[in-house]
Amino acid sequence: MLELVGFAASNYYNVVKLALLEKGVPFEEKLAWIGETDPAASPLGKVPYLLTEQGPISESTVMLEYIEARYPGHPLLPADPYAAAKARELLRHLELHLELVARNLYPAAFFGGQVSDTLKQKIKPQLQKNIAAFGRLARFAPFVGGTTFTLADCAAAVHLPLVASCSKIVYGEDLLAALPVKDYLQRMGERPSVQQVNADRKTNTAAMLARMKATA
Repeated sequence: MLELVGFAASNYYNVVKLALLEKGVPFEEKLAWIGETDPAASPLGKVPYLLTEQGPISESTVMLEYIEARYPGHPLLPADPYAAAKARELLRHLELHLELVARNLYPAAFFGGQVSDTLKQKIKPQLQKNIAAFGRLARFAPFVGGTTFTLADCAAAVHLPLVASCSKIVYGEDLLAALPVKDYLQRMGERPSVQQVNADRKTNTAAMLARMKATA
């Protein structure tokens, strides 16, 4: 059986977890905080990573591709090569151009830290540009890429709430507000898999914050 290693407060952990739940793949979860990871399984000490019968796999996008190839039942990529490429395009855009850019704001938005005014001024137009590009790619009809739930939705359902929340906290406005993200996330929140991921994330985030406070 697969073992997903990391912690449920991590959005990248939850992208992989959501894919496993949606596909109905049996898996176990193993809690490992940063600093508690196996360097043989995750050379950079990052989470999540996946333990398979053949060995470990790190990097969430690679894990998604492995899961899709290893467990083809209930596919999360279309059979048509172009449609599959468009789903991957959305996934990559969400990770590289939205989440990783917004991540610069997370210390101030979520962890009581500070972000310099210079960085805030740099990040805002970059996010606005990238969100506009995302709006040209996304369909929300009703899923982020069109009529079927794909790996792109695994990323969108997890990353978009963080991008919206941190921009609202730091800038006083939700930079995603011009897109139908709120309605999309409401629809996603009706899925049992998303409900489970969100409940586990909430519980684990509380544990993470308590752990940070205790070691501060």
